[in-house]
Amino acid sequence: MSERVVLHYFNGRGKMEAVRWLLAAAGVQFEVLFLTKREEYEKLLNDGALMFQQVPLVEIDGMQLVQSKAILNYIAGKYSLYGKDLKERAMIDMYSEGVSDLMDLVIMYPLTPPENKQKYLSNIEQKAKDRFLPVFEKGLGNSQFLVGNQLSHADVHLLEVTLMLQELLPTILSRFPKIQAFQEKMKALPTISKFLQPGSARKPPPHEAYVKTVKEVLSHLFK
Repeated sequence: MSERVVLHYFNGRGKMEAVRWLLAAAGVQFEVLFLTKREEYEKLLNDGALMFQQVPLVEIDGMQLVQSKAILNYIAGKYSLYGKDLKERAMIDMYSEGVSDLMDLVIMYPLTPPENKQKYLSNIEQKAKDRFLPVFEKGLGNSQFLVGNQLSHADVHLLEVTLMLQELLPTILSRFPKIQAFQEKMKALPTISKFLQPGSARKPPPHEAYVKTVKEVLSHLFK
């Protein structure tokens, strides 16, 4: 019998979407418990499930994992998406942290006040084109993967963030042909192809109802 994996988060992307992507890429089924009320968040706090009073929370292998990097690294290690040795892991970590920095910019866009959205979007575009995407373009070189000769969680996260960037800025990859080719190869992988189909656990771009729920549940952060 396969282990039970349970995700506690909002019914939207946020910090949990990278976890959904990684589990899906590994072919792991999971359950979701959505936070819709502040009382549900407070119950997790009172039960001692949130070490640093934050979500996402993932129940796996009898543990309650928090902190996004710890969650992703555990899943990557468990399902052989973390390189063949320490040197490859170090490279995977560097690429993954770069993706995470870019992802943080994208994740905050829906929470940006309407009057500041255009300025914020321009900031995302400038940083993506000047700081992040050239690194990934170079890293892919003549390889299908960022590190070594097998899929790693850095590859999965790069596909996720570049697809999200294209939702906001459709032509942003026009100067990055290797990333475009990488996307097509990644999307052809069976587990990822399945995750990209309608009806999967993949979440759509954030909408007003999602933002409203996040602000209500985590009201202490938005005072």
